[in-house]
Amino acid sequence: MEFADKNILIIGASSGIGLATAQLLRRLNANLYTASRTHSPELAELQTTFIELDVTQPLGTALDGLPEVLHGVVYCPGSIKLRPFERIPLADFQADFQLNVLGAVQVLQACMKRLKKADGASVVLFSTVAADTGMSFHASIATAKAAVEGLTRALAAEYAASNVRVNCVAPSLTDTPLAAALLNTPEKQEASAKRHPLQRIGQPQDLAYMASFLLSDHGSFITGQVLPVDGGMSKLK
Repeated sequence: MEFADKNILIIGASSGIGLATAQLLRRLNANLYTASRTHSPELAELQTTFIELDVTQPLGTALDGLPEVLHGVVYCPGSIKLRPFERIPLADFQADFQLNVLGAVQVLQACMKRLKKADGASVVLFSTVAADTGMSFHASIATAKAAVEGLTRALAAEYAASNVRVNCVAPSLTDTPLAAALLNTPEKQEASAKRHPLQRIGQPQDLAYMASFLLSDHGSFITGQVLPVDGGMSKLK
């Protein structure tokens, strides 16, 4: 894969999957524009064009400085708030929807004209294995991510004629700061690994490689898809 002279925007690039994707794309010579609420030391090392951005708030003019042509957008923000359904306040459902769905909506609305000018652009969104496979205590995040999957297919259909591809990656539990509370002991790590047919949990790099493939010319015939990167959890017993 080669990204020389390609402008890629990564939202949520300061840690986890977003950071791993930025690191990989930097090695592949992409022109990187990154946005998140904080500018982490690891992200600073990549010397990207950084934009301070909180996607739960109106974007205003935050993305106006992007180049006229964008070849790709990766939207990585996510949330993990697991609790019994009867104990999830409505505000948590609203917060998950705001971050995962409406944040992506406003970013893509701000970027679509730039993507259409690329004559072959790619959008990568992120869902979760829990949107397709029922899991206890995942009601809020599964609801929001299922909406992301619907958005993926709708936008893929709408912008296919403009040669803008839209796909979604659906990971299982991945070893990121977001999942730290679920993996903070060797016992939890072992139990989580055993739930996967491949007997391990996901790593940020696993998702970064898939996102980069979908952004690349190698993925130019793929659109409207939700692609599981989940160690076989969603399909195998």
